[in-house]
This record gives sequence, structure tokens and C-alpha cells, in this order.
Amino acid sequence: MSAPPSHDDHAPARAAKAREQAMALLALDAQAALLPYALPVFGVGLALFTWVASLVGRPLLMMATFAIFAINCAIDYAAIRWLRSRPERQADGRLRTTIHLVGGVMWAAAVGQVAAFALHSGPLAAPLLMLAVGGAAACLFFTSPLLISLLVVGPVAVAGPLIVLRLDPMHQDLTTIAVSFLALAFALALIVNRILRRQFALAIEREQLAAERTASLRRVEHLAESKSNLIATLSHEIRDGLTGVTHVLAAAAGGGGRAAPSREQMTAALDAARALIDVLNTTLDSETAEAGRLVVSPRLFDIARTAEDLVLAHRPAAQAKGLEIALHVEDEATAAGAALADPARARQILAALIGNAVKYTVRGRIEVRLRRLDRGRLRLEVADTGPGLSHDELRLAFAPFERVERTAAGLPGAGLGLSLARRLAQLMDGVVGAHSAVGVGSCFWFDCPFDPEGRAAAEPGAAEEAALAEPPQGLRVLLADDDALDAVMVRAVLEQLGHQVVQAHDVRRALSLAGVCDFDLVVLDGGLPNQGAAEAMRAIRTGGGGNAEAPIIAMIDGDADEARTCQDAGADAVLRKPMTVASVARAISEAVAARRPGAREAA
Repeated sequence: MSAPPSHDDHAPARAAKAREQAMALLALDAQAALLPYALPVFGVGLALFTWVASLVGRPLLMMATFAIFAINCAIDYAAIRWLRSRPERQADGRLRTTIHLVGGVMWAAAVGQVAAFALHSGPLAAPLLMLAVGGAAACLFFTSPLLISLLVVGPVAVAGPLIVLRLDPMHQDLTTIAVSFLALAFALALIVNRILRRQFALAIEREQLAAERTASLRRVEHLAESKSNLIATLSHEIRDGLTGVTHVLAAAAGGGGRAAPSREQMTAALDAARALIDVLNTTLDSETAEAGRLVVSPRLFDIARTAEDLVLAHRPAAQAKGLEIALHVEDEATAAGAALADPARARQILAALIGNAVKYTVRGRIEVRLRRLDRGRLRLEVADTGPGLSHDELRLAFAPFERVERTAAGLPGAGLGLSLARRLAQLMDGVVGAHSAVGVGSCFWFDCPFDPEGRAAAEPGAAEEAALAEPPQGLRVLLADDDALDAVMVRAVLEQLGHQVVQAHDVRRALSLAGVCDFDLVVLDGGLPNQGAAEAMRAIRTGGGGNAEAPIIAMIDGDADEARTCQDAGADAVLRKPMTVASVARAISEAVAARRPGAREAA
């Protein structure tokens, strides 16, 4: 399975909540922007109140009203200064809402104080009450951006004037006018709130689009940089590798009248070709991982056996450099349980770590250690006595397309091995890390999940192992591949394994040959044009004759859907490119074994 995106049922709810919070902050900003206009409005109202109230008398109530206005102004000024001095509080919507509500309720109390002053004010009560009604309408307007503020402060501001009007039977007509006016003001405030919310939503969408555009531009820049590095790396590696191979092949072909190449030259050319294939495979895997399409299939497996196989595989190269390489496995790591990871990808990670240790270590020894970290984790360490890396060099070593010049000079590589290993480990809930010291050596490690109760998948039995190790020979093989170079390579491998090959360049020719000749094995390229390999397999299976039960191998480029399509069409084995002699031999063994009598029933 690939690293699928985690499914979160609560994500839409969280997104909606975040959107509401963003809209609330915008409403608070709009309400704060209205505050400088609110203070002059209330200031004018206070001046009118002072003029009318001076004709009534009652100085104590006037002083109380002035005190409330002064306190409101002081609180608003202090709150604004406090918020401006602490920018981090600007994003605290709950705190800012509380401040706005407290300030709004206090201004509503000032309106109520004006209304109370109007009570028993004789003939001047009507102008004072209308002044209070106007103040209540102002409160509705200035709290309209924030709905909760409008719903809390608005009723408090309206309540004072209306209560006083109800208590004074002499102003019934004025009460009707005031109620109608305040109802209209409240309705208009709600409409303004609705319009502002739509504007806030549009502003949020615009910001999201801008953020997405910025992120897209960054991704494009990153992709362009990655592609540029990829082209530069591959150009360098392919040029050097192919140049060496071309010189040797030219000598082998007799170019220039020189003698045939020596065994050392052929070995060097083969090593260069293999290194070039490694670079291409690593680069393709890295690009696939960068695009998020890398596939992993975690399962229980024996990581100790994998480590042992890799140590044995790298021992000849280590011994050629005079290095000692050893494997130490703690009993606790193999007593019970099994590692949980994709066996092929875990092998790729370990091969990169061990291969780097052999490549960069000049003298001394390499130790591969497997141990338990805790109940749920295993660690495989690769320690060497190489040149060691500084902190900055270690960080550079894990960066894609980067190489440490001090240690990598003159050695092949694309600078992708460690970065790809770290990506693969992350996909399997693992970790790749390292610690190193210049002049002492390095220790790279791979942590992976561990199931203490699990059991690794059963290994092939002795008979099956022998069958796979010694594939049948002398088979008559029908090979269909439209790519001339691929066809030459596959034919050479098949003939190297001792088989007789009849080659077809398209589906029509392959079906024609299958109709007149009996073959022991059919090998079809999954990317054949026109009718296609899948249709050709179905035609062979349903066409009768001796080839209907012949083993069929499908050669594919590694796509899982393509492999499934070929198997559904009748393929007994799948051979992924690029292929080796060992992979071809194993595919032949699997296909022939699948067609043995009773094999299908047993499956």
C-alpha cells in the first residue's frame, strides 16, 4: 500500500470553525476601525445632553453621566493601547470579543443613564429621551460588524430608553415613534452585519487563493529546481558512465585497430554500467517519492536475514579494499517478533547505508548491528571507521542532489541515496538518522516498527528454493517485444540461460507463430502497441492448441495496474524492468511452476 492520505472525519468541522474564527477576527477589526468615529458621535451627544440638562438642574445626576462617559473613554483608550502594545493578542478572538462586549455594555449604560436623567425632567424629558434613543441607535450601528456584540449590546442599549418611555404615560406617542425607529435601526444593523459577513467571506477566500497561489509558485519553483538538479546530475553521471563504456565497447569492436580490451577494462566498463543503472533507479525512485506516488507494502519480515544477505553481498567489495565487515545481532532482536515494513524498500534502505559505508571507508572496519530499542521499535546501525562528517556535512549528506566534496571526490553517485532512504523510512513509519565525528567515523541507523507478537512470512521450502535457484533449461521460447534494444537484451539473457528463442516484433506476428508452433514459454512485453499484450495473452489462452497452457511471462515497467491487468489476462509471472539474469531466471521458474499439474488447484 502506498502512504495514503489520512482520512479525518473532523476535518470539515475544523475547517468551518477556523473560517468562523477568521471571520470573527475580521469583524473585530471592522468594529475597532469604527471606534474613532464612535467617540466623536458620543461626544456630540454629550454636548447636547449638557446643554439640555443644564436647563433642568439636578447636578448630581449630570456628574454621574459625565463620569460614565469619562470611564468609557478611559477604558476604550486603555484597551486600544494595551492591544497595540501586544501584537500577539490580536489573534486572540475570545479576549478581543470580551473587551468589545465590556466596552459596548458600558456605552449602553451611558445611554441608559441619559434616559434615566430624562425621567421627571418635565417639559425637557422628550428631547432627552430622543437623545437617548439616538444614542441607542448609535450603539446598534457601531456594534453591527460583530453579530454577538450586536445581539448583546444592542438590547442593553435599547432597553434604557424604552423602559423610561413606558414608565412615563405622558409620552405614549413618543414611545411608538421610538419603538419603530429602534426596530428599524436594529433591522438595518442586521442587514449591515449580513453584508459585512459576505465581504469577510470574500476576503477570506481571496486570502486563501493568494496563499494557495503562493504555495503553488513555491512548489513550481521547487519542482523547477529539482528538475534542474536532476538534469545536471544525470547529465554528469550518464556522460561519465557512458563515456567509459563506449571506450571499452569501441575497443571490443576493433575501433582504431587497437587490441581487444583486457579483462580489467571489461570489468571497469561493467562496473560503470551498473553504477549508472543504480543512479538511474535511485533518481527515478526519488522523483516518484517527490511526487508522492512512491508505493510501499509493509508486512512482517525477517530483517536479520535481510541484513545478513546484504553483508554477504557487500563483503567482496569490502575485502577488496582491505576492510573488515561484520554483523552483530542481539538475541533480544530475534528471540520473538518480526519487523514491520516493506521488505523490498527496507532492503533498499539498508543497502544504501551499507553500500555508503563500504564506498567511503578507506581503512578499518564496518559493523552492522541489529538491536531492540523498546517494545515497538528495532534499530539497525551501520558503523564505520571512515572519514567522518561534521554537523553541517551531515545535514548536507541528507539533502537531495548534494554531495560532501571532502569525502565524495572521485566517487560516483547522484547524492540521492540518503535522502531517498529517509523518505522511504518515513513512508513506513520509520526513521533514518546518523551521528558522526570527523576523523573518527560515522554511524547511520534505520529505525522501523517491530511487532513482538508477530511472525515473519514463511520462507520458501527447500524444494521450492531449489526450483527457483535452478530454473528449467532448453525451453522453446516465444519472445514478443517491439523495442529492438529490449528484445536484444532479453533474447541474450534467455539464450544465456540455455533456451531457444523465436522472436516476434508485434502482436500479430506473435499470434501467428503461436498458431503454428508449440512453445514451452511465452514472453510478452506489456507495452506492445495495437492489440496489446493483455489481449494477446487472452487470445493465446482461448485459442486452443498446445500453447493454451504454456507458461506466460509479462514484461512491464513496474506499474501495479499494468501488472494486475496482465495477470488477469492470463500471465503466470510478471517480470519488471530493468531486468537481470537472476530476475529472468526467477520469473521463468515461477511461470513454469504455476503451470505444473495441480499447481492451480493447490493455489
